[in-house]
Amino acid sequence: MRLHIVARGKIGRSPEQELVDRYAKRIAWDVRISELPESGGKTPKMEGQTRIIAMDETGQNWTSRKFAEILGNWRDDGVREARFLIGAADGLTREDVTSADHLFSFGKATWPHLLARAMLAEQLFRATSILAGHPYHREG
Repeated sequence: MRLHIVARGKIGRSPEQELVDRYAKRIAWDVRISELPESGGKTPKMEGQTRIIAMDETGQNWTSRKFAEILGNWRDDGVREARFLIGAADGLTREDVTSADHLFSFGKATWPHLLARAMLAEQLFRATSILAGHPYHREG
């Protein structure tokens, strides 16, 4: 299953981009990262069965283990892509939110979109590590 981060705004060469790259390279699954302008732009075409997850402060706050369970179930059910939408500085559009299958939150606080990318990349690595039985994730 492909893990696809679709983010608005340019991250450029920055410490946040280094974190995104570091975690994305460690993920054993197919990973794709697409950047769109802050507004407009063409959303990458969806191929096959896709789940859309909008990163939004009003969304559910899943534990890392629950996140892994959800991704594992989708993978096992034949979902081809889990697409994660990250808004620009002003957040997601209403269309992004209403088209999503799930809203996922890193908590009630508002996070800078550049940090949200890095945090999502880390959580994707953590979730795939949990599913693989890798000792990266420690609970308790």
